[in-house]
Amino acid sequence: MYEEGLPETAVILPAFNRELEIGTIVLIAKQYADRVIVVNNGSSDQCSEVAEFAGAEVVQDFTGTNKNFSLKKGIKAAEGADILVTMDMDVCRDPKLIPKMIKPIKEGNFDLVAGTCISRHKRNHENVLLVKNKKTEESPVGFLVFSKECLKELDLSDVYLNSIRSIMSVCERKKIRAHHIDLQEDHEKNLFKSYRIGVVVPAYNEELLIQETIEGVPDYVDRIYVINDCSSDRTGEIIDKMTDPRVVPIHHKVNKGVGAAIVNGYKYALADEMDLVAVMAGDNQMDPSQLPRLLFPIIEGKADYTKGNRLLSKEMRKGMSAWRAFGNGILSLITKIGSGYWHITDPQNGYTAISREALEALDLDSVYTYYGYCNDLLIKLNALGLQTIDVPMPARYGRETSTIRYGAYIRKVAPMIFRGFLWRLKMKYIVLDFHPLVLFYIASMVLVPTGFFFGLWIVLQKLVFHNPVSANYPLLDVFISLMGMQLLLFAMFFDMQVNKITNGKNSLNSY
Repeated sequence: MYEEGLPETAVILPAFNRELEIGTIVLIAKQYADRVIVVNNGSSDQCSEVAEFAGAEVVQDFTGTNKNFSLKKGIKAAEGADILVTMDMDVCRDPKLIPKMIKPIKEGNFDLVAGTCISRHKRNHENVLLVKNKKTEESPVGFLVFSKECLKELDLSDVYLNSIRSIMSVCERKKIRAHHIDLQEDHEKNLFKSYRIGVVVPAYNEELLIQETIEGVPDYVDRIYVINDCSSDRTGEIIDKMTDPRVVPIHHKVNKGVGAAIVNGYKYALADEMDLVAVMAGDNQMDPSQLPRLLFPIIEGKADYTKGNRLLSKEMRKGMSAWRAFGNGILSLITKIGSGYWHITDPQNGYTAISREALEALDLDSVYTYYGYCNDLLIKLNALGLQTIDVPMPARYGRETSTIRYGAYIRKVAPMIFRGFLWRLKMKYIVLDFHPLVLFYIASMVLVPTGFFFGLWIVLQKLVFHNPVSANYPLLDVFISLMGMQLLLFAMFFDMQVNKITNGKNSLNSY
């Protein structure tokens, strides 16, 4: 409660089925306000009872779950308060941000303050805008703060309270002093405090960039597992001299490969009971500001594994050579078939995040140790029925130099993906469950090569050896080839359908 003589502050919380969290939010909000008003949108749980028990005033709203109407009803119930705060719990559930929001009004600088948080909804639209190289949609309004004088001047029927554009436009027209606060950074820090987050940083001969990479890791990360994979330069020495208490230096006495380095980091993270584990390469190629976009789908329970995607548009691939983009495209196609994640692109993007539950489900010792570890992980995740989501983000290239040679890389990784593909079919469609598509795949893998080699034999007999060939043989070859291709397409179609149901996403999913 505030002391006497200070402005009376009221906080309005529209709520629908918030029984599990409303009590905590009300108790925290009461530390910063004189009154807390919960507008119950016809909840079917004990939301009202819990809110009242925590000390809130409860206003019943049976008009539906339209937050705009609920906010206005709550504002009317709080009539008389000097400062009125509305908080949208679908956008932000952190009442500790209330002091920051009311400060500009208490200081007399503004009459209305709007706080926007992280855009967590309608990310399909964000992806489309990224493809078109346009700015993303406006962030949702998490807080609104009004002075008593502002409410006298402002006609709430003219304002859409969920849109920062509408709010600022009306204020400009009404000559109301309005201020917009971007709460994204504060919101991220407070939200991520509830989770133990680790970052695995594989490093091989990265003496020029490893320090810069570690310094860029956000403050909300609890542990940074830096794996020196037997570097021949000063990488190991630099890691050992780092003063950041979050850094866990891990040194390999022999070079084991980037996959083995990441797996070792994962094992350390599991031992430390990290809830979420991201991977950021030691060459500073991965933008730390994009990390929340990888973490949110896992926190929201919509993914077990998230990865970056730099291939959605030409602008997002800026800095990537044409040969590198072509190689990535070929590997994307091969990995789609091998992994069964048909909506996933840019499988070589090592900027990823994974949940502890997914890590515990994986057999980490069986993960491929070469650069193709990321393709192998996708295959294993799909076989276990885990959800994976692409997160579009622009490529970021600087002083690092890629050592991947895509010709040799594809020749080495493609057989591994094929073996993984066969293993996935066995595990997912025979051992853990059964689906006839596995029979279609097997039949097509017999018929398609048979048709090809039979056709080649016919051509050689007629054109090279000049031997007579039955007129029925070409027809038989066409029949075998078409049947094989048809079964292959059927198998791929059924595989897509199964994974669309399991993953619940399409090629431009909501993230």
